[in-house]
Amino acid sequence: MQDHDRWRAEASPWTRLLLSDDRLTWTIAEAADLLGISRASAYEAAHRGELPVKVIGRRMLVPRVALLRLLDGAEVERA
Repeated sequence: MQDHDRWRAEASPWTRLLLSDDRLTWTIAEAADLLGISRASAYEAAHRGELPVKVIGRRMLVPRVALLRLLDGAEVERA
């Protein structure tokens, strides 16, 4: 087993989800879990425009790239 395969196998489910290239979007609930906030707070942030979402039909989806970009920007602002 290669190092990156071993790391993926030992990583938490949320770490694997966060770093996975398989999915382009997350649900609001998944994004809330990744961010460590409540589902209600995530929906409120989405409605305020603080959490990037795409609405498809009746579903609100958080684009993986947009969330990672948002989090990366938050790290830069803190530094």
